[in-house]
Amino acid sequence: MRLTALDEAAEALKLRKHMGVAEARATYPKLDVIEDDPAANRRFLEAIADWCDRYTPLVALDGVDGLFLDITGCAHLFGGETPLLKDILARLFQMGVDARGAISSSPGLSWAISRFGQGGIIEHGEVEQALAPLPVAALRLEEATIGALNKTGLKYVGDLLNAPRAPIARRFGGSLLLRLDQALGTDEEPVSPRLPVASLSVERRLIEPIGAEDDILALTGQVAVSLKPSLEARGIGGRIFELVLFRVDGKVFRISAETAQPLREPKRIAALFAERLQAIHDDFDAGYGFEILRLNVLLHEDFVTSQGDFEHHQQKEASLAAFVDRVSARLGEDCLQTFQLRESHLPERAVIAVPAIDHLSAPKTREGHPPPARNERPIRILRKPEPMDAFAVEVPDGAPASFHWRRKQHRVLKSEGPERLATEWWLDGSDTGDRDYFRIEDDQGRRFWIYRHGHYERDATQNWYMHGVSA
Repeated sequence: MRLTALDEAAEALKLRKHMGVAEARATYPKLDVIEDDPAANRRFLEAIADWCDRYTPLVALDGVDGLFLDITGCAHLFGGETPLLKDILARLFQMGVDARGAISSSPGLSWAISRFGQGGIIEHGEVEQALAPLPVAALRLEEATIGALNKTGLKYVGDLLNAPRAPIARRFGGSLLLRLDQALGTDEEPVSPRLPVASLSVERRLIEPIGAEDDILALTGQVAVSLKPSLEARGIGGRIFELVLFRVDGKVFRISAETAQPLREPKRIAALFAERLQAIHDDFDAGYGFEILRLNVLLHEDFVTSQGDFEHHQQKEASLAAFVDRVSARLGEDCLQTFQLRESHLPERAVIAVPAIDHLSAPKTREGHPPPARNERPIRILRKPEPMDAFAVEVPDGAPASFHWRRKQHRVLKSEGPERLATEWWLDGSDTGDRDYFRIEDDQGRRFWIYRHGHYERDATQNWYMHGVSA
């Protein structure tokens, strides 16, 4: 067992990381050691990253104990860079997190100053002056490279700033110069956010926290009204909305809702989240209330406006989409399903069940309507064809006079067929026989869809199967 992290008291005792626990306790018997939990540490860091989303949507994880925040264009909302940094560190300290931060023109410089310096704001003209006294480990180098630099007497970044670059590259590789240029800001280093960035976002910061669901929904409707002009100006509508609620104690709730068609109407947006709050009611804890409410548009599509005809076709389509949106938001996307055609002529493969919310948003044909279904197919098709016994069959291509299926005898009055369907040899193999389908009606008025597998001309045996029921 070895030490993986130290607090300030342990550092004052000259303990170090990767030191054996037995060796540390031999020197300090009263040393308090807590077992490390990487999964819990990760959850805690992600919770802090969610909380930092109030400052900028571009938040990235840095290892197991750090965060990168790209605050480009956000600092003026908090009075400047200095007030922004003070606010972050003060709030974290109030929540029991002792953090150190730095703001500079490059992620590498901020990383070095926050971990090996005193933190703070680094202006553009102070980059080399701030980096020079730091150890070479501040350049995010590998342990082997750091050890090799120390052996040659290059212990500080200042030793590398004025050294010739060609010999350094030949001896230590190009990664050392890359890290040095990233810290100096001469080589750009992008920050990859951990969450997708919203295309549009509107938020409301509250003087008094709110916690009641009715108040949250009312405020969501007001924020959605502020969002509508931006959607209209771009000619788009939202497909996936996200409601972000920042609780006063730092907890962040993210609630997403998807729509079948592009949406702008504030009332319908608020109605979606009303259903979502009902669905997650048991897991939704307002605590002491929420101080920030934000509405994001994570996915948008072109919004096509059309005038309804005298038969109100447009209103019917909109009401259907609204119904599907609300039910899917309450019970999940899979609660309402419809069928979608596939490129296969075999009945069991010709259609696939998809969520209705995805089917309504699928692109239509040139005529503006979904592709037509085959009306001659039965209403219900069995998931797997069931074998049956057929009697008095007219050879070679006739339907049976009667058949026995599911412990019942049926006498055939009418029949239509055969309709021959060849199997898909690229999936089923070349030795699989064809199918001859019949639509039949028995003496009770029930209609079935059966098929014969095999031919009398060339096959020794023919098997009959029940595949669908029409009425």
